[in-house]
Amino acid sequence: MLKTLGKSDAMQQNLLWEDKQVKFDSPQLHTRLRNGEKILDTIHHIEDSKGNPGDTGRLLVTNLRIIWHSLVHKKFNLSIGYARIGNTNTRMVHMHTKGRIPSQALYILAISNETRFEFLFTDVSGETARRDQPIFASVFDVHLLYQRTFLYRDLKLRGAIVQAGQLIILPDEQVFSQVQGVWNLSSDQGNLGSFVVTNVRLVWYADANESFNISLPYLQIDSVRIRESKYGPALVIETAETGGSYVLGFRIDPVERLTDLFKELCSLHTIYTEQPNFGINYDPQDARQRLAAAAEEAAQASHFKIEDYQELDERQEREINTKLNSYLADGCLGVLSTEQATHEPIYSKELGFAMERIPDGYKLQDLWNVLPTKMATYDDL
Repeated sequence: MLKTLGKSDAMQQNLLWEDKQVKFDSPQLHTRLRNGEKILDTIHHIEDSKGNPGDTGRLLVTNLRIIWHSLVHKKFNLSIGYARIGNTNTRMVHMHTKGRIPSQALYILAISNETRFEFLFTDVSGETARRDQPIFASVFDVHLLYQRTFLYRDLKLRGAIVQAGQLIILPDEQVFSQVQGVWNLSSDQGNLGSFVVTNVRLVWYADANESFNISLPYLQIDSVRIRESKYGPALVIETAETGGSYVLGFRIDPVERLTDLFKELCSLHTIYTEQPNFGINYDPQDARQRLAAAAEEAAQASHFKIEDYQELDERQEREINTKLNSYLADGCLGVLSTEQATHEPIYSKELGFAMERIPDGYKLQDLWNVLPTKMATYDDL
């Protein structure tokens, strides 16, 4: 028995590389986006100051990468996948072409194939208003969202994805079927667990240990087949090169259930690769409104009036017995005068035990009046 969803040219073309590579001068880079890739923001009048100084271009922020392309020379472009970005920040630089006018620039440190790349994208619009605006805010926001949505794109082993026997569902994820009694054949004795099939991924977890699991997005599946093994017919899944090139085997009884699952996985894989969901939802207009509101709130907080604040009367709290404070200060300081050092213990009739003689001018009752003589109650407020 051999049923196969094999490796085809279309599947090789669908191999996800955009977020994991740094590419230079690729033909028609900004016009050939992969399925599911969306341009979330466009930043105009941007120069690649390190590689193409003097060329004005555009910076495109997609849900997988950052693309810069020149408007002067069509063949000059850059593609920086979010997975390769090590550090980002903004800085003020002085443009050489316009009288060294200070301008805002985006610095990116990327690491690819153990090679470090530094990029500097500078605003060359010359508009004074753009200097104080966070024109590169979408780059930081989308990069953060990318880091939080890796389960949509990448294979994950032994992750915190199951809680109390239930899969933790991602946003926009729908569960289509759950299959129990699935043996993972990764070891000689096998591990019994369950499958959860969703519109985004295939999940298997062990019944005895939920932390022993695998989350496999359809984008990382290279081939699915049913083939004979020493355990009988088994579902064999090969992951893509970007998913570690694993070979995973699972056995499901009876064979009819195995066949039904195979057909379902083939159908979902085909649908998902045509229009994948990378889990990133970003609205630049909404983000700019939130930034403007936060800036306005910060400006209002920095300009306050004294009359806007209510002065608290703390005199009652300060109405503590001053004699007691003096008495405690003497003892706490640990410095005793000669007269104090010679005090003999005396018997107190009020307390019924011996105590140190109280200095002149103090009464026993003074030691207990540690609270104000008159305190406000809830009824008085």
